[in-house]
Amino acid sequence: MIQSNEFQFEQDIPWEDVGNGITRQIFGYDDRVMLVKAKFEKGGVGAVHQHPHSQATYVDSGVFEMTIGDVKKIIRKGDGYYVPPNVLHGCVCLEAGMLIDVFSPHREDFLK
Repeated sequence: MIQSNEFQFEQDIPWEDVGNGITRQIFGYDDRVMLVKAKFEKGGVGAVHQHPHSQATYVDSGVFEMTIGDVKKIIRKGDGYYVPPNVLHGCVCLEAGMLIDVFSPHREDFLK
C-alpha cells in the first residue's frame, strides 16, 4: 500500500505546473483516496477529459465554467461538484481561483 505522510504542510509541498494556466499540489493520499489543490489563473483551461476515478471538488475561490457530460454551469467559491468515473468533464477559469479535488482511488498518474 502506498501512502503520503500523515501531515502535509502547504509550504513544504512544491507546486507542479501542469500547463494551461494550472498548477497543483498533491496532499494526502493512499491507495483509496487523494486530495489535490489546483490553482488556476484567469483563462486557465482544464481540458475536457475523463478518468476511471470518482472525483468530488470544492471551489475554494474563483469562478469557473464547469462542464460535466452535456451540462455546463458557472460555479464559484463555496460550490462543489461530483464527477462519476469515466464521464467527460473540464472547465475554464473565469476569475482566478483554487479547486480542492478528492479522487478515489488515488491518481497514480499524478505521482509519476
